[in-house]
Amino acid sequence: MVAVIKTSSSIRGILNYNENKVEIGKAECISAVNYPLELEKLSFTSKLNRFLKLSELNTNAKRNTVHISLNFDPSENHSKEKLAEIADTYMKKLGFGRQPYLVYQHYDAGHPHCHIVTNNIQRDGRRIDLHLLGIRKSEPARKEIEEMFGLVKAEGRKQKEQFSLNPIDVGRVQYGKAESRKAINSVLNKVLFDYKYSSLPELNAVLNLYNVHADRGTEESRVFKNNGLLYKILDKNSKPIGVPIKASEFYSRPTLKFLEGKFKSNESEKESCKKYVKNAVKLAFNRENIFSPEKLSKILEQESIHMILRKSNEGQLYGITYVDHKTKSVFNGSSLGKEYSAKGIQESCAINILAFERKYQSPVSTSSENFQNLESKEYVKENLVDILLRGEKISDYVSKQFKQKRKKRFYKGI
Repeated sequence: MVAVIKTSSSIRGILNYNENKVEIGKAECISAVNYPLELEKLSFTSKLNRFLKLSELNTNAKRNTVHISLNFDPSENHSKEKLAEIADTYMKKLGFGRQPYLVYQHYDAGHPHCHIVTNNIQRDGRRIDLHLLGIRKSEPARKEIEEMFGLVKAEGRKQKEQFSLNPIDVGRVQYGKAESRKAINSVLNKVLFDYKYSSLPELNAVLNLYNVHADRGTEESRVFKNNGLLYKILDKNSKPIGVPIKASEFYSRPTLKFLEGKFKSNESEKESCKKYVKNAVKLAFNRENIFSPEKLSKILEQESIHMILRKSNEGQLYGITYVDHKTKSVFNGSSLGKEYSAKGIQESCAINILAFERKYQSPVSTSSENFQNLESKEYVKENLVDILLRGEKISDYVSKQFKQKRKKRFYKGI
């Protein structure tokens, strides 16, 4: 069994995500613990209000929502009763036995799993400590439960196997296959609360992977002037299709104002995650002969990092965005440092090309066969000086309130 714990400040979004799964037949609520009514009599509002009332007892807690997934080996086929019993045992060992929580069995993945939704504010207003909860309590509980219920043990599994599933457990939105609002909502509820992004382009880097796009409109449009936001479905060519939906029409209300709050909080939260992406890029260049950003992109995919190359209409690379599905963090290349920007990556590729040419400059080693390993021959033909001197275009949206005003300097006459 593998337990994954996520914390958040929005119980509404997490509950809405699971209830939407139930509505489309991809999940079922199998247990409601420490609720005054039986499961069959609970509405969405009554489920939500139970959590909200506890949250109101401690308004100082920044993170009061806990979302846990218990994942089992594909060979295991547990009944609803057994899953509920495993969840109950796990929550007691975690210290949440007296908290209200809901257990959902999901049917939308290749392995059996269930989701548990709860909060960490107790009836006396005190907060259950979430710091290092996975290491302190979840891991010992997981090992005990594996023994108690005879489950397939997670120990000894290769780490990469844990990331062989889709980055999020929702599929790409396909226009016409499902009601547009529900389809977009399923993606939003997972991406908005799980991923750490600090700008609209960074958010879209993840949403676009699932054929969803958040759009402010042109600067002359009424939507832009009123600080509005539209969500659109994209077709296979990444072009908008169908009727855009206003952010205010979604239950979780993922408006521009809401996103700007996330941008600010995520900026500091994802700072500690930069190291993993930077190390992955460095190791890739050290281990492989990389002659193009496209080759680097393929290598990073093996480390669960999606590298998005932003190109002009003429095909010129002007920006890179890294989506790290392990730490659920999104970075514009230049924010990691110059060497990870579009220009920096192209410089590294150009240097590798020159080193390759020097190594095989003899008549024997300069045969065309040796250059068949180059991923993109246009990088060899392109003038190296153009690559090194080329600037990088940065088009990330930043709200006016986060922009620092330049101080005017006054010079006295001599």
